[in-house]
Amino acid sequence: MILGVIADDFTGATDVASMLVRAGMRTVQVIGVPNVAPKTQRGALHLPPEGAHPAWGGPAPDADAIVVALKTRTIPAAEAVRESLAALRWLQAAGMRQCYFKYCSTFDSTPAGNIGPVTEALMNALGADFTIACPAFPENGRTIFRGHLFVGDELLSDSGMRQHPLTPMTDANLVRVLQAQSTRKVGLIRHDTIAQGANSVRARAAALRREDISIAIADATTNDDLRTLAAACADLPLLTAGSGLALGLPAIYAERGWLVPDTRAAALDATTGRAAVLSGSCSLATNAQVQRWRDAGRPAFAVDPRALARGEPVADRALAWARAQGDAPVLVFATASPNDLQTVQSELGATQAGALVEACLAQIARGLVGSGVRRLVVAGGETSGAVVQALGVTQLRIGAAICTGVPWTQAEGALFNPSLDAPLHLALKSGNFGGPDFFDEALRAIAA
Repeated sequence: MILGVIADDFTGATDVASMLVRAGMRTVQVIGVPNVAPKTQRGALHLPPEGAHPAWGGPAPDADAIVVALKTRTIPAAEAVRESLAALRWLQAAGMRQCYFKYCSTFDSTPAGNIGPVTEALMNALGADFTIACPAFPENGRTIFRGHLFVGDELLSDSGMRQHPLTPMTDANLVRVLQAQSTRKVGLIRHDTIAQGANSVRARAAALRREDISIAIADATTNDDLRTLAAACADLPLLTAGSGLALGLPAIYAERGWLVPDTRAAALDATTGRAAVLSGSCSLATNAQVQRWRDAGRPAFAVDPRALARGEPVADRALAWARAQGDAPVLVFATASPNDLQTVQSELGATQAGALVEACLAQIARGLVGSGVRRLVVAGGETSGAVVQALGVTQLRIGAAICTGVPWTQAEGALFNPSLDAPLHLALKSGNFGGPDFFDEALRAIAA
């Protein structure tokens, strides 16, 4: 293994894995920190008990890169540090040459973390005196200039992220954001430095070190900027970034003779069976995708958090409704407008509302797969994490991208039964990704 990636949520993990596969790196995603798994039942579909955390045992997968998908973005910082260090230890034991801490391209965090605390913990464990922080992803409209993050033409603080229910981002100055959650000094590598090439970036990094600056926000407005940063930082033991920086790494590894790009890195097995979409994200992009599906008159079932709080059997109703739709692809959603979401959260509490929805959609996912669904699109990072854990999926093979940052994947792993009548394919979508027709595009991309 060349690259070990620690991702702070599940959709972010498939996002960065997609970048690596696109450049010819054979990439496997594991769900949670791998450990010894219990024996699995063979034959009919076997799913672990509800609430069980999946485990994965045996040697590391045969891959050029392994991405460990965690759910550490919004948990307490101390827990995020603990889980990230456990992932690091496993990746080190598996022989990684370089470590990559992957977070969202919108730098989702709070003043208490978790990007800063996890970065510093990984630096300490690796003995790293310097690293960069670069969430830029130009292909999806995330760019950094003079240390300020833009989402399209808007500053991060003016975008829909300012209303995020868990990690509202109200400051676009990433140096200020990261410094607020870090004990090490944070600096900046500006765009004019990057435009002069990798040697200029290395010189700037050396100057920052002399000023006792350990972490540098790096500007990037194009893929070429990301390639320059990848070349300049190839010898750093730790990189921290969104998925964009990963696009430039395989070429560096190939130049060093570590990697022979594989043209079939994205190949998945063919599948058959029904298709479904589960949506828990309340992002602006996902709201538009849900609305487009409903406007087309396609089957859709709304999950009401208030009904869940009252103890009503919402999951059972959704599954009965889905069965009644025959072979038609269905959408089950808890996606809501910002105003509706705020109202529900004020009544139930943000944490309680989110937990109820995640548990319900995870139960529905188990029922759908148990009744023959083999192509499942999941929208939202927290929802995706809940779904893959409920299904007992402990490993994902990464396939071709549906759109930038969102690939189809194939479920594998010790707890996931390989004896289904057809492979289970999952598309785990970050809430902010994809155009209005994403759900249709995803299902067409892997039609039975």
